[in-house]
Amino acid sequence: MNIVMISDVFFPRINGVSTSIASFREALHRLGHTVTLVCPDYPVGQVDEPDILRIPSRGVWGDPEDRMMRFREVLALAPALAAEGFDLIHVHTPFVAHYAGITLGKRLGVPVVATYHTLFEEYLHHYVRWLPRRWLRWFARRVSVRQCGQIAALVAPSRAMQEALTRYGVTTPVSVIGTGIALERFRHPQDDSDFRSRYGLPTNARLLLFVGRTAHEKNIGFLIDLLPRVLARHPTTRLIITGEGPAQADLARRARGADVEHAVLFLGYLGRDGPLQAAYRAADAFVFASRTETQGLVLLEALALGTPVVATAVMGTRDVLVDGQGCLIAEDAPDAFADTVIRLLDDPSLRTVLAERATRYAEGWHEDHKAADLLSLYREVTRLAHHTATLASRG
Repeated sequence: MNIVMISDVFFPRINGVSTSIASFREALHRLGHTVTLVCPDYPVGQVDEPDILRIPSRGVWGDPEDRMMRFREVLALAPALAAEGFDLIHVHTPFVAHYAGITLGKRLGVPVVATYHTLFEEYLHHYVRWLPRRWLRWFARRVSVRQCGQIAALVAPSRAMQEALTRYGVTTPVSVIGTGIALERFRHPQDDSDFRSRYGLPTNARLLLFVGRTAHEKNIGFLIDLLPRVLARHPTTRLIITGEGPAQADLARRARGADVEHAVLFLGYLGRDGPLQAAYRAADAFVFASRTETQGLVLLEALALGTPVVATAVMGTRDVLVDGQGCLIAEDAPDAFADTVIRLLDDPSLRTVLAERATRYAEGWHEDHKAADLLSLYREVTRLAHHTATLASRG
């Protein structure tokens, strides 16, 4: 098949949407299909494959990490795209990409599908603080229903997201297809240097790792709040936070306020060509408490590298995690979560068993399996579109 993907975000902007797009593109290529991606350009230089089309963009007020594509520049691609004979358009974000994708679908005469990656009703209040939260939720739901009604089919990365769309009143068919992981590529890079010595960590320190954006919706403050209870049992414990984002200064103040500043280390973004894998391998446990995650790809990364996970099973994470299969499911309360972490740190044999099960469990999430599921949806959507067009031409 010949597919156009369009998104308001892609690398070098690092988040779950970028990772999901890259995963599916590469897997679909391996399966013999063509995927052209339309996405913004960024101020830093990008070296891309020929099938990534960068659109001139501008900054987004209040959000220095993101860019907004120029709508007319996207639509100007229509003649060139039409000449390529694409079968389908896949929209990944609800901003310029959504409206441009719908318009391009009409001009090219092809169906449009979309992935609903983000539970925006739980995100907006972190960034639009001057409006009541209930208003923002209502607005996010109404826009979602309207946009989803313009699409031939929807992809949800988890059952929880599918259920949320049903609650909103979305009637467009929704298929649950999670993002997979390229296990062999993610496991392969080895960093020969010692992670602990590089960051001045004691050799006997118990390391708890979080990987992801340092954003308010990731609930990292919850992990800081439970740290004093863990430190009372394991005084050498360190919470390692990797990633970048708007909440880091607030989180640092929270650590100072809880008198655990010495035990929290912000490392910023770690490269995926070895440094990030070294962090996973060095950690005694990967800890995660986000309440808004639509899937949680970092959980799969931790499991793939044999790092035991302690996490709440909320929203999309409940689709990824199975208690005992490389992870321990903790209650969504700081003391209870801390007790689960302590249980893991107290028991070396439990960590060993979970590590062994984690790598086996991750095998079932290979990205080629997920890409095959997505391809089945594409074929069904194009079949129905062709059938509808044939009926219309006859009558």
